[in-house]
Order: sequence, then C-alpha cells, then structure tokens
Amino acid sequence: MSFGRIIPVRTMLFAAVLTLSACQEDFAHRAQAPIPPETVALMAQVGSDPQSPMLIRSYKKEAELEIWKMRSDGRYAHLKTFPMCRWSGQLGPKTREGDRQVPEGFYAISPGQMNPNSNYYLSFNVGYPNQLDRALGHTGGAIMVHGACSSAGCFSMTDKQIAEIYAIARSAFEGGQRNIQMQSYPFRMTPENMAKHRLDANISFWKQLKQGNDHFEVTKQEPRVAFCGYKYVFDATPVDGENMDVGASCPSLKTNPDIARAVSEKEEKDNAKIAELERSGVSPVRIVYQDGGQHPSFASRVADVSRPEAIEPPVEIKLEDKSRQTTKPLDPQITQSASVVSPATARMAAERHALETQTPLVRALASDPRRDMSAVAHEVEAVAQVPKKKTKRSAAPASIVKK
Repeated sequence: MSFGRIIPVRTMLFAAVLTLSACQEDFAHRAQAPIPPETVALMAQVGSDPQSPMLIRSYKKEAELEIWKMRSDGRYAHLKTFPMCRWSGQLGPKTREGDRQVPEGFYAISPGQMNPNSNYYLSFNVGYPNQLDRALGHTGGAIMVHGACSSAGCFSMTDKQIAEIYAIARSAFEGGQRNIQMQSYPFRMTPENMAKHRLDANISFWKQLKQGNDHFEVTKQEPRVAFCGYKYVFDATPVDGENMDVGASCPSLKTNPDIARAVSEKEEKDNAKIAELERSGVSPVRIVYQDGGQHPSFASRVADVSRPEAIEPPVEIKLEDKSRQTTKPLDPQITQSASVVSPATARMAAERHALETQTPLVRALASDPRRDMSAVAHEVEAVAQVPKKKTKRSAAPASIVKK
C-alpha cells in the first residue's frame, strides 16, 4: 500500500469537509439575519412588532408584493411594498406543471415551508396547490418566493429583498404564528381593472378572488378560507356545523352579519363604478405578455434577470363587447365575432408585436445564452420564441437542486 497516494485523498476529503462547513455556515447566516432596524422602526409606527403575525399580498400585473403586520387590535396594517424583480407567464391561475404560471389564489405558508438552504439565496414555498387547485386537477408544485431575480413560475425578488421578507416571516413564526396567509392576485382588484378584464376567460375566477380581497379590505383581518362547489368561500361556516367539501355543493352557510353587510356595500359600490366605466367607453382587453414581467423600477437592470429578452411591454388586445357592439379588435387576426380571444391568437399577436419592436439591447441579450437563467428551473417552450444560441448544460442531481 502506498501512503503517498492515501495522503492526497485525505487532504481532498478534509478540504471538501471545510468547504461544506463554510457553505452551511453561509446558509445559516442568511437565514438568521435580523430584520433591518428601519423596518423594525416602521413596525412600531404602524402599531406592530417583529413577533406579531404577518400577511402577504402580491399582484402580478403591478409586479408588487406587500407585507402586512397585525396590530394589537387584531387588524392588519400595511408595512411595506416590495417591487417584484421578476414573474413569469400570463395573468391567470397556474393549472399544470411546466406552464411557467405564477399561481393565483389564497395560500398558507407554514414554518416547514421555509427553505434556508435555497439555491436562490433564501426561499419559502407558497403552498400551491391548495385544496381547490387539486380538486380542479391543477398540477405542479414547489412554487416559491425566492431571490436571484429568476422566475419559472415563482415570485422572484432580489437577494436583499428576500433576506428581509424571510426575516420578517421567521420572526412572526417565532412569535407563535402557525400559518402566514398569502393572497396572490392577477392585479389590484379595483373597479378599473375589473372593467378592463370583464371579458377575460378567467373573470369568473377573478371575481372569486375579489370576494376574498373585499373581505380583507373592509375588515383588515385575515379572511377565513374554505372551499365548496369548486370555489372559494370566505368567512362562512355551515349552518348545521358539517364539514364543507370542495367537490360538493355548498351547504347553507352562516356569516357574520356585520362583515357580510360591509362586503355587500363595497361590492355594490364597485359594481356601480364598473358599470359607469363600461358606459363611458372603457374597452375590455386581454393583456398578453411574452413571459411575465417585472416592476418598472428594475427597468435599468434588465440584464440581471431571467429571460431578459422576454421583458417587453405587454400587448393589450381589445375584445369585442357584444353588449355594446362598438368595440373593434385591435389586431386584424382577431375576428369581430369572437367575444374572447383564444390564447393561441393572442400569442401570435404578442410574438408579431415583439419581433416588430425589439430593441438592439434585447436582441443582443437574446443571443447570449449565459443570460438565460430559466434553464435552472422547469423549462418549457417560451410564449415568445427569440432566436438564440443553444448550449448544452449538465443537470445537477435532483437531490441537491433546491429552490
């Protein structure tokens, strides 16, 4: 036996152990980083503290993620709004594995869903699919809020942002919160947005989400979420006390009369505004993205995000409102007899628009395969294909890939 050969092996093993130890220390440091002092001071200003419960609200169209903190009276106060670095897909719910869609709905985040060892700096699982998603046959999973500005269906933030959000969530769990509610919306549930999207194929689902939004807006309390009849139910329980079944018809429900009245008044006011906007000529539209978007504040950092060639202003396609018979489609490929634009036709319009309006910067970035960070996630055919070089990448073992 040659000891001259054994010593280098031992040395290599020792070096590997040191490297692994250093990595683990780095992950632990990230996960235990304190909440920034200025954020703690802001909590005090709104009547809260680090250990109080938190709630998350996100909006894809506006590319914003809000953090809310509970005050001593049990109501939530808005703490901070983080601009979203990147989101992928289109407006609308996630329905299948690999569709690059960011989920929409109400989700629960438990301590076990926090990931301090993420390859995307830090992350936590939002809880998709929920009970309704599964009942509707929606597939996929491992949808995260994480760093690295790279999205293939996730809510992507900067490393600095996710470090702060993670610290706020960790402190809330340390204070005794069992689950953090995340409300994920396609856009802010305003009458203006509901009027513009009134002919979208997802409008019935979005009206369900608006009910949950309205419950929160009028109470500033976390709405209790349940499911029956393949839909969301908020702040309601069965009259006879039986369990609700997502796949069965909704039983007779009882609600808090004060909350029900306040929500009804808000809904009536919003519906009146929507009707007024329709009468004033606000056209129904379908908004089509090449592949999601980002907050305008990141416009100067387009080269730092995943699939920068896909970050172009979305195409607004006017839809025919049969109730008015005055609105004509913006794109000639959309027939006047169609009340809802098909996804295929919408994608064709978006692709044509993208090719006609590509900037030199986008063309340059599209040709650089090193900029396409989406290859580290579940990759599917992009909505808008931009010619670029193909490179072979070796996949990491599944056991060490962490979002």
